[in-house]
Amino acid sequence: MNKFSINLEQLGFNMWFFDEIDPTKLIDHQIARVTTVNKDTFTINNGKGEVSAEVTGKLIFSADSPLDYPATGDWVLAQYFDNDSFAIISEIVPRKSILKRKTSGKKIEFQLIATNIDTGLIVQSLDNNYNLRRLERYLVMINQSKIQPIVLLSKSDLLPASEIDKMVNEIHDLNPDIHVLPFSNEDNTTLKHVKELLYPRKTYCLLGSSGVGKSTLINNLLDEVRLKTHNVREKDGKGKHITTRRQLIMLKNEAMIIDTPGMRELGNFEVDTGIHNTFDEIAEFSNQCRYNDCSHTREQGCAILTALKDGVISQDRYQSFTKLNKESAFYEMSYLEKKRKDKKFAKFVKSVLKEKKYRR
Repeated sequence: MNKFSINLEQLGFNMWFFDEIDPTKLIDHQIARVTTVNKDTFTINNGKGEVSAEVTGKLIFSADSPLDYPATGDWVLAQYFDNDSFAIISEIVPRKSILKRKTSGKKIEFQLIATNIDTGLIVQSLDNNYNLRRLERYLVMINQSKIQPIVLLSKSDLLPASEIDKMVNEIHDLNPDIHVLPFSNEDNTTLKHVKELLYPRKTYCLLGSSGVGKSTLINNLLDEVRLKTHNVREKDGKGKHITTRRQLIMLKNEAMIIDTPGMRELGNFEVDTGIHNTFDEIAEFSNQCRYNDCSHTREQGCAILTALKDGVISQDRYQSFTKLNKESAFYEMSYLEKKRKDKKFAKFVKSVLKEKKYRR
C-alpha cells in the first residue's frame, strides 16, 4: 500500500514532501494542499475535497514575515472539524520551491506568490506588452527558485510569422535553451500546443502583466469560462487586474495551474543565483575579475567591462545586469535594516512589559 493516498498524488504530493513530515504528527493531522489564499482564510484540499481553513494562533504568533504564512501551492498539516467541513492549519510542510518578489511601492518586504511550482509560465503578449527587460526580471525570479521557465507569447494572431520569429530569436539570445511558444487564444491549433506542455500531477504558475491573456488562457485550457476576463485598453495595450487572488486549478489532464494577478512592478532581492543563471554569459566573466568584490562598473581589471568593450557582451544586457544587481543589493540592505529595527523594537517592548510586571 502507498504511504499516501492516490488522491494526494494527483494533487502533486510525492515522497520528497512525505520525507519532510514527522510521521507522528499524522496521528491527529491530515496532509492537505492550499488551493486558494484569501485575506485571512484559506481553502485546502486533502484529496477528498476543498474546505475552508484558518491558521493556528501559534503559527501567527511565530511568523516573522509573509513567508511564514501558507501560500497557494503549499502542503500543510491540518486538523479537520465538524464532519471534515472546516480545518485548522498548524504547520507548513517544507517547500520545494518558492516564488516571491518585493512588495509593490516603497515598502521593503517579500510578497509570496506561490510555492511548490514545477514550471513557471511567463506570458508576454505580442503587442505593447512585449518587453525583453521585463522578461529578464521574471527569469531572475524563476531561476532564483530553481523553477523551469517557459515563455508563452500570446496574441500571435496580431503579427506575421516573420515578426514573431524575430522576437523568438531575441529571447533565445537571452537564453538559447529556454522553450518559447507563440500562441493565440483565438487559435485552437496553437492552444493545443500549449496543452501539450502541461503534464499530469505537475504544478504550473502563470506570470505576466495584466491584459496578456492569462485568465482567457486558463478558460481555454478548461474548455469553460470559469475566470473573469476584460478587454485591454487600445491606447496602451494595458489591462485591468481581473485576477485578485491566487488559486490552484486542476485541469482535465490533472495538470495544475496557478493564475496570479498581473504585476506592473517586479522588484527582486536576495536573487544572486537568479541573476547569475539569467545572465550566465556575463556572470561567467566575473570569475576572471582582478578583485573578488568587483562591482563591474569602473574597476581596473574587470573582465566584464573588458568583454563589454570588446563587444562580447551587449550594452543592453550589461545595463540590465548592473541595474538588477544594484537594485537587489539596495533592497536587501533596506530589508536587513528593517529587520534589525523590528528586532530592536520587539526587545524594547519586551523590556517594558517585564518592567511593568516587576512593578506590580
